[in-house]
Amino acid sequence: MSSTLAVRRLNANNPDFSTTLDKLLAWEGVSNAKVQEQVETIIAEVRQKGDAAVLAFTQKFDQHPATEFSQLEVSQQQLKAAYESLPAKRREALEVAAKRVTSYHEHQKQPSWNYTEADGTLLGQQVTPLDRVGVYVPGGKAAYPSSVLMNVLPAKVAGVKEIIMVAPAPKGELNPLVLGAAYLAGATRVFALGGAQAVAALAYGTETVPACDKIVGPGNIYVATAKRAVFGKVGIDMIAGPSEILVVGDGETDPDWIAMDLFSQAEHDEDAQSILISWNAAWLDKVEKSIRKLLPTMERAEIIKASLENRGALIQVENEAQAVELINRIAPEHLELSVADPEAWLPNIRHAGAIFMGRYTAEAIGDYCAGPNHVLPTSGTARFSSPLGVYDFQKRSSLIFCSPEGAATLGRIANELAEGESLTAHARSAAYRIKD
Repeated sequence: MSSTLAVRRLNANNPDFSTTLDKLLAWEGVSNAKVQEQVETIIAEVRQKGDAAVLAFTQKFDQHPATEFSQLEVSQQQLKAAYESLPAKRREALEVAAKRVTSYHEHQKQPSWNYTEADGTLLGQQVTPLDRVGVYVPGGKAAYPSSVLMNVLPAKVAGVKEIIMVAPAPKGELNPLVLGAAYLAGATRVFALGGAQAVAALAYGTETVPACDKIVGPGNIYVATAKRAVFGKVGIDMIAGPSEILVVGDGETDPDWIAMDLFSQAEHDEDAQSILISWNAAWLDKVEKSIRKLLPTMERAEIIKASLENRGALIQVENEAQAVELINRIAPEHLELSVADPEAWLPNIRHAGAIFMGRYTAEAIGDYCAGPNHVLPTSGTARFSSPLGVYDFQKRSSLIFCSPEGAATLGRIANELAEGESLTAHARSAAYRIKD
């Protein structure tokens, strides 16, 4: 296999580089008309037939053996049993990761606040948690207990009372580690559901699945399309594209380490994207050699190979400044700064979901146990989006209280502006409260 792997090599100074990069970065995975039509049909069925439709779709798409909807709910006793069945070392790792994720997100909690002006007018903001959220945990090509922790724990820290988790169970099988993570994190209810039917159930509710206020968590193209379709009825975290990593190296990091860092995202699926940037051409050659050497040793070698060939690249730049320019243009989900002084780069980096600093900071630790959330903006959306956090499970209400003096002062201003807009009722409503 190693001899046939073709890793794309690009030079940022080539005339056609910009066009080539745009094509490489392009991702239109949630715009398939056929998928959209299927998803709309599924959502309509779930809205009309509730549990019966969800059960039928689960039997069809997941080959789940359940004959009644009640068999799709996983009890707290089952969650606890799964947790207790885990090997001691794995359970301990899960516990440590949960503590670190919780501790990090505790720092994100935002308090309510207000201030009072001289005339007694009070202005402020009241921060409250959402009532009920739905968490989608993917379960296709791999099991993701880490996704449970990263989605459920920030909601718990935010104060959300009901957390409804769904995870597909192909042929009725659920991963014990996923169930154990759900128990540890404190999911309120768990259902063995996946796909667009699970998203529809969380958005609109069924006889058994309660309707949620927001849906978070990654999934395949059907899940992403369904989340986009129900947005407006419920909130969503984001439309997630394939996993991606951008590594910038100065040529001093072990090439084997870098090759494995690129593999860590490529192994997710064939559409994942792994890009390496450096101004050291000889080192890029060494990394490419490491890629070829290490690929045959990987359990998911075929997926990694497809990912690297389809969407991967090794890019040579002229200098650090050109590397920074590319970072901000790509706006990566994961950015590794494998350089001598990563902190010096930070003031110039405007767009990145998560920044991993230094040679010893592998992106993989962020996926599991560093503490910051691993649900990150993909496909360039780091230009305007942020990692999932406590703030995604809270909402803010503005507070306004007028004293008689404040009502007079603000009433005059509002009256004048409302008359300028020819909104007479607005003007009089404000003017009624003006005391001379």
